[in-house]
Amino acid sequence: MPLIILILTILIPPLGVALKHGLSADFWINLILTLIFYVPGLIHALYVNYVR
Repeated sequence: MPLIILILTILIPPLGVALKHGLSADFWINLILTLIFYVPGLIHALYVNYVR
């Protein structure tokens, strides 16, 4: 399961955050960052899922 979440985080960052943390504030922040530009959303998703 962690490998699937990592792959989905790279492909669709908000989906990876939602699978790991649910529809919390982290998901909404990540969705906005991804809609503005993909790279900030990807960095935020990796940080939220694997560092914090």
